Amino acid sequence: MTIIRVLIADDQALVRAGFRALLDIQDDIEVVAEAADGDEAVRLTLEHRPDLVLMDIRMPQCDGLEATRRITAKPELADVRILILTTFELDEYVFEALRVGASGFLVKDTEPADLVRGVRSIVAGDALLSPGVTRRVIGEFAARTTGRPGGAPMLGAKRLEQLTEREREVMALVAEGLSNEEIATRLFLSPLTAKTHVSRAMVKLGARDRAQLVVFAYESGLVRPGWSG
Repeated sequence: MTIIRVLIADDQALVRAGFRALLDIQDDIEVVAEAADGDEAVRLTLEHRPDLVLMDIRMPQCDGLEATRRITAKPELADVRILILTTFELDEYVFEALRVGASGFLVKDTEPADLVRGVRSIVAGDALLSPGVTRRVIGEFAARTTGRPGGAPMLGAKRLEQLTEREREVMALVAEGLSNEEIATRLFLSPLTAKTHVSRAMVKLGARDRAQLVVFAYESGLVRPGWSG
């Protein structure tokens, strides 16, 4: 059995203890370290190289957004996934965290089983957690960057030109929240072919994972806020 190694970053000791108790009882999950602020989260991530960091968005000194930015900027931590924890679903920091490389987010009062399932899902490289809610967050805040007068998408059209027409089509469906199997059904492809198109789009755009691919889809204008395929 492959053990998923998790680091918990939260400034509240009681919250950390609760997450640790929940995760450590799972046969396939091990909490390897705890951090009380963003600086410590970065240091311990470098030290322990966990598979996933549960990252509180609001922490003193160095917050979860800055810690996420610093972790995802380090090539040696490219395989570390970050799951953002937030008190409110529509949090202005959530979109930015996803943009800089977080793999998804959960509200702190989520059901325990959903948290465990989310950890396993992200480490396995699956689709975004709660894609409907996540799309609303991304759509709302992407609108601020692409919809302002005179504004330009952060990811220009030239970046999209690297993708084939099929890869752009698949990328739009990823932004809709579809899994590889659902994309395959929609486009009459095999799941393996759909996965290949997703992987190629991620490589060409330099996306860490599916979450960042969704952000790119909005920022480039390929998908508009409120869009549904």
